Amino acid sequence: MRNRLIRTMNRAKYAAVGAAVGGAVGGVISRNAASTAAGIGALVGATVGEKRASVRTLVEENRN
Repeated sequence: MRNRLIRTMNRAKYAAVGAAVGGAVGGVISRNAASTAAGIGALVGATVGEKRASVRTLVEENRN
């Protein structure tokens, strides 16, 4: 249960950061681009968070 919660929190953290960065970059162009870029950034951030959590779990399992 703990590993599942950690993975979920990592995914949420990276999604939030991705959305913020995407929104800032898109905001330079226009309002519509800001919302689209924030959505794409959140998707990319969630994917990165999932992959990092998976790799960390794999390394910890192999270390022991």
